[in-house]
Amino acid sequence: MILTNTITALLAYTIDRLFGEFHFIRHPIIYIGDLINFFEKKFYKDSVFRGCLLVAFVLGISGSMAYVIYSYLSYLPLWVNIIASSIIASIFIAHHMLREAVSGVVSAKDKRAAISQLVSRDTANLSESDIYKAAIETYAENLSDGVIAPLFYLLLFNLPGIVIYKAVNTMDSMVGYKTPKYEKFGKCAARLDDLLNYIPSRITALLIMLVAKKRPLLAFYKDGKKHASPNAGHPITAMALALDVTLGGDTAYFGEVKKKAKFGQGKEEISPQDVTNALKIL
Repeated sequence: MILTNTITALLAYTIDRLFGEFHFIRHPIIYIGDLINFFEKKFYKDSVFRGCLLVAFVLGISGSMAYVIYSYLSYLPLWVNIIASSIIASIFIAHHMLREAVSGVVSAKDKRAAISQLVSRDTANLSESDIYKAAIETYAENLSDGVIAPLFYLLLFNLPGIVIYKAVNTMDSMVGYKTPKYEKFGKCAARLDDLLNYIPSRITALLIMLVAKKRPLLAFYKDGKKHASPNAGHPITAMALALDVTLGGDTAYFGEVKKKAKFGQGKEEISPQDVTNALKIL
């Protein structure tokens, strides 16, 4: 089982790196988003319990579908099973798309419009340095959410694992905000996302430190634990240390400036070359 899952994970990652998204099909994440929107329109209530029902509803349907496909593939010859599972799993890995999106910020004529597609922070008043900083932070954080965490759960639980993880992550990205509307409704999804990302975020940080040949390997933890999220600060800090820059700092969300810690001890003026160097850390 572990060997099969390992081969599947390696192939899935390779397929994503080579081909990226398959634009001729409707992405499964869109269907998961449709489930979330359906439940919210029909059953939304400013309640933690109702938000937990959302999680049960979405995971029940998406997890069941994944398990049915996984069970069906198990009846096929092993090599066919692995190839088919790898192709399906690659759809839920976003390294190719992430790299293209982040590199696109550097080359875009309207950089604020480009970065606004990647982050939830207010972008209207960002300087170029702030835009590049946001791009690097997004790349670092999404290396965990979009690459390492999906591979981690694929390795452990095959297709059901990666699908359930991405369903939770999608719910968090859609309703896991501390706003009047979602403070309670999105809490269950947000807490579950924090739990599922606890180990992968730290693995991501360690991998960044290893690839960048930074020592000590756990140097990211000191600043990483200062982030409001229990997970996001670790890969962001590791990336800051790898690039010798300072990331983080006060940031505006939905018209309100939120105090945020700084990560790393390097230069604060971020350049396009820093983004390019971040993208070299694979």
